[in-house]
Amino acid sequence: MLTTQVTLTDQQTQALRSIAQRAGKTEKDVIVEAVELFIAQHTPRERRDILQQAKGMWQNRTDLPDLRTLREESDRYIVSDENAHD
Repeated sequence: MLTTQVTLTDQQTQALRSIAQRAGKTEKDVIVEAVELFIAQHTPRERRDILQQAKGMWQNRTDLPDLRTLREESDRYIVSDENAHD
C-alpha cells in the first residue's frame, strides 16, 4: 500500500471537508473513493468490454421473481417495521 502526500488549494480542502461531512465519511475515504472512480474511468477497454458482455445476462431467466413482486415484498417489510415502532 502506498502512502502519499498531496497539496490542495483552500477551495479544494473546504470542498473535500464538506463532502466528507455530508457523506459521513473521513476525508481519506472520500479521496480513496475519488481515486477509485478516476481509475475506473481510465481502465483499459478490455475490462469495460467484459462488463458490457455481462450486461443483461439474467434477462431471460424465468426462475426469478419479477420486479413488482420484489417491490411488494420490500414494501411489506417496511410497513411492518414502521408498525413495530408504534
